Amino acid sequence: MQKNIQTKSDYLAVLAAQAAAEKLGFETIVIDVGEVIGITDFFVVTSCNNRRHMETIREEIEASLLEVEKIKPLRIEGKESNQWMLIDYGIFVVHIFDREWRSFYNLERLWLDQPTLNWEK
Repeated sequence: MQKNIQTKSDYLAVLAAQAAAEKLGFETIVIDVGEVIGITDFFVVTSCNNRRHMETIREEIEASLLEVEKIKPLRIEGKESNQWMLIDYGIFVVHIFDREWRSFYNLERLWLDQPTLNWEK
């Protein structure tokens, strides 16, 4: 089930997804997990081709959110990883995976029963 942007947290998660797409992140999805996990409202999940691509996507997300909304991540994990990076903004968390690790963790399957946000323009 897809839903449209309704709240400020929806908007911020969508902004992150659009920033990832701007740098050619692919298979991007915004999953509404707020009702079931309580520590964040959304997971933004995107894929990249390699380490450099992962870093480029991270930089674009950070720059876009800082420029438009003046917010910075609370923490970033996996900066040295070639497989996965997490950017925690509190109300949403961005996961950037390389293809193989995304397939392995398959977050979409874990949250299959949760709605997704319609983020594409």
